[in-house]
Amino acid sequence: MASSLRKPTRTSCSSSASETDDEGVRGTCEDASMCKRFAVSVGYWDDPYIQHLVRLSKERKAPEINRGYFARVHGIGQLIKAFLQKTECHCQIVNLGAGMDTTFWRLKDQGLLPRKYFEVDFPTIVARKLHCIKCKPALSKPILELHPEDTLQIDGHMLDSKRYAIIGADLRDIPELEEKLKKCDMNPQLPTVLLTECVLVYMSPEQSANLIKWAASSFGTAMFINYEQVNMGDRFGHIMIENLRRRQCDLAGVETCQSLESQKERLLSNGWETASAVDMMELYSRLPRAEVSRIESLEFLDEMELLAQLMQHYCLCWASKGGGELGLKEITCSSVEGSS
Repeated sequence: MASSLRKPTRTSCSSSASETDDEGVRGTCEDASMCKRFAVSVGYWDDPYIQHLVRLSKERKAPEINRGYFARVHGIGQLIKAFLQKTECHCQIVNLGAGMDTTFWRLKDQGLLPRKYFEVDFPTIVARKLHCIKCKPALSKPILELHPEDTLQIDGHMLDSKRYAIIGADLRDIPELEEKLKKCDMNPQLPTVLLTECVLVYMSPEQSANLIKWAASSFGTAMFINYEQVNMGDRFGHIMIENLRRRQCDLAGVETCQSLESQKERLLSNGWETASAVDMMELYSRLPRAEVSRIESLEFLDEMELLAQLMQHYCLCWASKGGGELGLKEITCSSVEGSS
């Protein structure tokens, strides 16, 4: 194939005005990516692509952290697969705050790619990921294989191809977000999954409500998946908040993370027709027993109480709108329980 990642003559898109104010939030992307990279290296799940985006930490991660990330990746993956199966992949995925996520490449390997996969994050994070894509054939080749033209549209903060796009934008600036997604051929008529992982909690309640409302109003048939903190009003929650503040990272939206009910209410009050939520310990208890036995044999965990305490402070929420004929409302916790 003659395709290459050559740059056309065009100007780089401008960075968001607030980019320099969010160093702490960008730091959480690095932390989460390195945790996933470590868990993969131990054998919790298979991801041949993350090694090309994230360095392996010299510091060993605690077993309860690794199990938590396994539950997170498994749960989100099952919801996405359920949506892809119900739409027969005639849909699109919009990953908001994608960081170094590798879902696009893994779905391609599984033969489960949607019509198009979009990623959005801070311009500085997107620039770093684009550098990795351009320099690592293991990342660029799968994109080029699906792209019929000789060159991709690419600059410092954006890449647009036939099946994959990555965009540098501030999620708090809805007009900019929408404009950039439409330039990359986001189709409001297609069934759409929107995904946020530990993203909304760093926005003010008003800003996250605006993003959720935009998502609900932009697509006739859609599912919104959100993974983030919950039960933050207790002592353990306050310790989590203080630990992040010491790293100059404020949980601006923590008031919405008080309970599973408050998480569901935010979705229902901003345009979504159904909403479900489960804390990660509940989800962990419903994982296939064979998988639980496998991962629990990887590392010894002395204190199950610590695992429970940690996982009871994170949750997975999902909401749907439209798609009655596709059975989107049938995507419930049972979708998460199935084997991966």
